Amino acid sequence: MAQIKPRTLSGFMELLPARQVQFDRMVEILRKSYSLYGFTPLDTPAIEAAEVLLAKGGGETEKQIYRFTKGDTDLALRFDLTVPLAKYVALHQNELAFPFRRFQISKVYRGERAQKGRYREFYQADIDVIGDGSLDITNEAEIPSIIYKTFTALGLRRFKIRVNNRKVLNGLFAILGLEKQAGDVMRTIDKLEKIGPEKVRAILTDDFAVPGEAADALLALLAAGDPMAALEPFKGKNELFDLGVAELETVVRYMSAFGVPEDHFMVDLTIARGLDYYTGTVYETVMLDHPEVGSICSGGRYDNLSEYYTDKKLPGVGISIGLTRLFSVLEAQGYLNDALVTAPADVLILPMTEELSPAISFATALRDAGVRAQLHCEKKKFKQKLSYADKLSIPYAAFLGEDEIQQNKVTVKDLTTGQQQTVTAGEAVALVQAGLAARAGGTPIQEPEA
Repeated sequence: MAQIKPRTLSGFMELLPARQVQFDRMVEILRKSYSLYGFTPLDTPAIEAAEVLLAKGGGETEKQIYRFTKGDTDLALRFDLTVPLAKYVALHQNELAFPFRRFQISKVYRGERAQKGRYREFYQADIDVIGDGSLDITNEAEIPSIIYKTFTALGLRRFKIRVNNRKVLNGLFAILGLEKQAGDVMRTIDKLEKIGPEKVRAILTDDFAVPGEAADALLALLAAGDPMAALEPFKGKNELFDLGVAELETVVRYMSAFGVPEDHFMVDLTIARGLDYYTGTVYETVMLDHPEVGSICSGGRYDNLSEYYTDKKLPGVGISIGLTRLFSVLEAQGYLNDALVTAPADVLILPMTEELSPAISFATALRDAGVRAQLHCEKKKFKQKLSYADKLSIPYAAFLGEDEIQQNKVTVKDLTTGQQQTVTAGEAVALVQAGLAARAGGTPIQEPEA
């Protein structure tokens, strides 16, 4: 039989064991952080009826979706976690308690061209708060605190949450007479950081017929050092604008009470986050030392999550972290903390006699105490067994030879320092626990020193 060359498809992440442990550690911290704010876990199917996922239809979504048939059924792989949430809430609206707060950390699939930082299969980590008919602005102010709490728990310090409100932008465009070009103007100002104000102005005036005076007024406002103060002269000229400014002021005021330091957020009037979906507060989070990476967490307020599945109005606010992409960026930039224990076991037990009962009993004692233990009973040389422990970065080895068994003791060796002690089983458990506690400090992300 001809052998098939093993390979992983382009655009799919496959990690080696140590990196997988680091990734899972990040997921664990995300789950814990989200739970602190009263979010419940949710897991929707990876495969849905194609008509459910494509309810909105058209655009890039339909081009990128993985779609297939099984018998007479038209099926598709989910391309994000928001559409399945919309279906879920519409389906179970009479059984859920509102506001419904959920988090989901799951894989999604997009059939786009694979390239650095973009995957065809990747994890998203989402939270959303869904209201029944209405949703208080406080929820929009709380979201940045969750972003702050999550990233600091992961170990990231140098990041900034940028906040805006779509009502402010739409009202401002109306004041400047740019309602018809609103979509084009939003897409253009979103390029400010990349191409600069002069090129943005040229595109606005030359390509989209924006009057020079309006373009200058808009760019001056976007460049203002104090955006909230710069908005003052426009108040009273448009009802939607005034509502958006009031919401933005409320969000900013509450963010400090929610525990977000002032140096970790800013109002940025260029943030739009999609042309149709978001209707209120919008967020983008960037790494200060790597702005080229773009947003590592984004989202915002939307008026009606499930409009394609139910007549009931279900407004919400949410954010999403592209976890697979973030992990690959952190790895490339040297942000992953390799000092953390990533071994599959804390202790490798090496029986030195034919009788295995003492070694098995010690393994049981370790596990009962919450210490991960692995028995190595293969017919290998002693040096090979230690090499195995070294390759897996297992911190401790325990030996049970004739002498240890006769004395009812165990020899424990710290494989990092080389020190070893012969002690009772109970003392060995306590010794390992103390050593593990000392090694447990630190977070998955460790920012490089400046």
